[in-house]
Amino acid sequence: MLSGRLGVLTDEVSDRYEEALDWAAEMGLSHVEVRVVDGRNVAELSDERALEIGRQAEARGLFISAVASPLFKCALDPSRTVASGDTFGQKEESADAHHKKLARVIELAKLLGTHRIRIFSFWREEYPQLHTGEIVGHLRKAARVASQEGVLLLLENEPSCNGGVAEEVAALVRSVGSPALLALWDPGNEAYAGREAYPSGYASVKGLVGHVHLKDAYVGHDGKGRCVPLGAGTVKVIAQLRTLAADGYKGLYTIETHYIPEDGSRMTGTRITLEALKALVKEV
Repeated sequence: MLSGRLGVLTDEVSDRYEEALDWAAEMGLSHVEVRVVDGRNVAELSDERALEIGRQAEARGLFISAVASPLFKCALDPSRTVASGDTFGQKEESADAHHKKLARVIELAKLLGTHRIRIFSFWREEYPQLHTGEIVGHLRKAARVASQEGVLLLLENEPSCNGGVAEEVAALVRSVGSPALLALWDPGNEAYAGREAYPSGYASVKGLVGHVHLKDAYVGHDGKGRCVPLGAGTVKVIAQLRTLAADGYKGLYTIETHYIPEDGSRMTGTRITLEALKALVKEV
């Protein structure tokens, strides 16, 4: 079912890019997404380094499926109080700076041999619905550029952003109305936000999904989200995978576990998650 379609974010395995590639190849994965390479955010790579990391993946029988960029993880208006989240080494910049960075990330994507670029919907406002027009305007502008350049933008449901859950991401994608912008569906992020990932969350993004990240999570008694191996949280993994297949989803899946076991490493956590996924897929 996932044969030839399953990959991993390299820095979920190791900070050392080649070590992550070796692991992915050993595990029989087909592709990798790049977010941080040897401690450096992917958006900051040079042309030469981008070509090199593409060759390193290819030499191991892998392909680079997407640029997991931090684009539009920024404040719409720095004078307003907003949420924030992990930027994976990127400094806080203006929305205009992110639009300029989009052009560079598109160049890097082409050098890496992919047309997929993950983006976000700006740091979450206190009342996101009051700023929908502004958010859609920025995303529409980005989608026009993406369309001209022949790349696909993937808007992820990220609790720290205005498109925090599936319902919000779906509304933004529909409002933009461009084939160059689809949803990056992360059921684990939905669960982390305390929402039902499946069937409710998926029902919102059905027909809009261009890429899928795989993680699991639950909200503890303290109200805080926790990431866990697939099948150990509240995401109905088997039912979600079955429905994606039944609905004709032909895209890729990327493990982004965010799970580190006690006294363990990211590699150990990702290995546990992959093993759990393989066991679950046998039931699909």
